[in-house]
Amino acid sequence: MLTARRRATATAVILSGSLLLTSCGGSDSGSSDGKTLRLWHYEGPDSAMGIAWKEAIKEFEATHPGVKVKFEEKSFDQIQKTAPMVLNSSDAPDIMEYNKGNATAGLLSKQGLLTDLTQEAAKRGWDKKLSPSVRTTSLYDTNGVMGSGKWFGVPNYAEYTLVYYNKDLFKKYGVAEPKTFAELTAAMDEFVDKGVTPLANGGAAYPAQQYLYQLALTKADRAWVDAYQLYKGKTDFHDAAWTYGADTFADWVEKGYFSKSSSGQNDEAAGVSFTSGKAPILFSGSWWYGRFTAENKFDWGTFLWPDSKLTLGSGGNLWVVPQGSKNKDLAYDFIDITMSKKIQNLLGNSGGVPVAADAAAITDPRSKTLIDDFNTLSRNDGLAFYPDWPVPGFYDVLVSATQKLITGSAKPDGYLSDLQEAYDKGAPKQ
Repeated sequence: MLTARRRATATAVILSGSLLLTSCGGSDSGSSDGKTLRLWHYEGPDSAMGIAWKEAIKEFEATHPGVKVKFEEKSFDQIQKTAPMVLNSSDAPDIMEYNKGNATAGLLSKQGLLTDLTQEAAKRGWDKKLSPSVRTTSLYDTNGVMGSGKWFGVPNYAEYTLVYYNKDLFKKYGVAEPKTFAELTAAMDEFVDKGVTPLANGGAAYPAQQYLYQLALTKADRAWVDAYQLYKGKTDFHDAAWTYGADTFADWVEKGYFSKSSSGQNDEAAGVSFTSGKAPILFSGSWWYGRFTAENKFDWGTFLWPDSKLTLGSGGNLWVVPQGSKNKDLAYDFIDITMSKKIQNLLGNSGGVPVAADAAAITDPRSKTLIDDFNTLSRNDGLAFYPDWPVPGFYDVLVSATQKLITGSAKPDGYLSDLQEAYDKGAPKQ
C-alpha cells in the first residue's frame, strides 16, 4: 500500500526525473547477453539511498568485469501505476525498487510477476540480517498478504517515527528535555502555560493520525498489531488501546498541545512549523531527517516516543526481481552488494536508516542516534507499520475522522465507530 511517506514525497520524486515508462523499443530491451544489468529505482540522486546505490553500482561493476549496469531513474508514480503492465511485457528490467505492502508488491506476487527469492534470501543470509518486523513486508502468501509465505522483495533501508525537538526553544523557555512520557506531557504543559503550542501537526494529511496511532501503540503489543495489520485476529476499535489513543488525542486538543487550526494543515505545514522554529516538537518519520539537517537553523535532537515498545515504521521499499528478468543471478548479486557493510555504512552516514550497518562506522552524531534508535526498535521487534495500511481507502477515512477530533465535531467514541465500520468493510472476511 502507498505509505504516508510516499504520499508526502511522490511529487518531489517525480520532479527528479522526466523519463517515461515505455514498451519495448530499446536495442537491449527484453534481451540478455549477460553483460548488462537493467536497474530501475525512484530515489533522488542526493537522497541517502540514491548516494548509496550509486556506489553499489560502482562496486557491482568492479566485481563483475565486463558487465555494465544500465540504470534508469523512474518516478515513484511511473512505477506505481504501470508496473503490472511493464512487468508483464518483454521490457521488464532485471531488478527494480517497488513499494511494499499488500496492494503493491503483494499484488504483483499474487499475479506471478515477481521472482520467488526465498532460496536466495537463505543462501545469502538476507533473512538473518532483517529483523522480524522489517522482513514482514518482504514475505507474501498466496493471496498477496504480507507477513508470511515466500520472499518476494528485500529492503536494504528502513523508516520509523521519532520525536524531533528544538533544543533552543526548550532552553529559551526553561523547559527540561523529557526522558519519559510523564516528562513529555509536563514539558508540553509548560509550553502551553508560556503561550507556545508545543506540537507541530497536520490534520489534513498523515501527521495527526500518526500521533493518535502512536498513543494507541503505547497500550498495545505485537499480537494487537498483527491482528490489525495482518488480520491475525479480530480488531476492536473500542478496545483499551484504541480508546486510550482517541481519548488522549482529544484531551491533548483540549489542553492546547495541538492548534485547532492544524485540522486544515498538511504534512508540509507541520514540517515547516518545526523548521521555522515555531513549534518545539514534531513527532514524525525518519524521512524528515535529511531535510531537517539541511534546513534547521537551530540546535535540535531526536528521541524515541518514550515508554512505548512499539512505534510506527517498517522496512523500506523493496528490491524486487521481475519474473521476466533475463539476468536474475546478476540481480541477486546487486541486492547482496546493497546489503554489504560498505554500502550500509554509506547509507547511514548519508542520512538514511540502514538495516545492517556497523554502528561503529557511523560518524555523524545525529545519524548515530537515528540508527541506534532504529536498531533498538529492530532488536525488540518494535515496528508497527502505519495506521492506513490495513484496508484500501483507509488513509482518507483516518484523515477525515481525525480532523473531526481536532475541530471537536466528533467525540472519541464516534471516531472509533467510524474507523470500525470502514475497517470491517475493507478487511478480508475471517
